Amino acid sequence: MKTRLSCPCGELIEGTDEDDLVTKTQAHLAEKHPGHEYSRDEILFIAY
Repeated sequence: MKTRLSCPCGELIEGTDEDDLVTKTQAHLAEKHPGHEYSRDEILFIAY
């Protein structure tokens, strides 16, 4: 299961599970990088 993602801006995003990671990543993108939206599959592809 993938629970971490390193955003190119330098922020580490961690979730308790893949669903939590996707939710937190999408929230980070909306707040810090408006206009950049990624699907669940795209997020999990770059997560580890």
